[in-house]
Amino acid sequence: MLGTIISLASGALGGNLAGSLMKDYSLGTLGNSIVGILGGGLGGQLLGMLGMGTGGGEMDIMGILGQVASGGVGGGVVMAIVGMIKNAMAK
Repeated sequence: MLGTIISLASGALGGNLAGSLMKDYSLGTLGNSIVGILGGGLGGQLLGMLGMGTGGGEMDIMGILGQVASGGVGGGVVMAIVGMIKNAMAK
């Protein structure tokens, strides 16, 4: 459960970081956070499905760093994709 919370929180941060770096695709702070949380959850689940997640409920430093990285990257990627789709539909 803690790994999921870490992924969701780092997804929100990753979404907001991606939004601040790509101003044209930003969805605003709330939109970036919501989409980042979704992406962080997906990134954490993907990491677990690949066998690189925290197994057996153990939370060592490598497991935590893996959850932060997967959540942050997942949040940023999903935010960028949703932002690009939003801009394409607006034109």
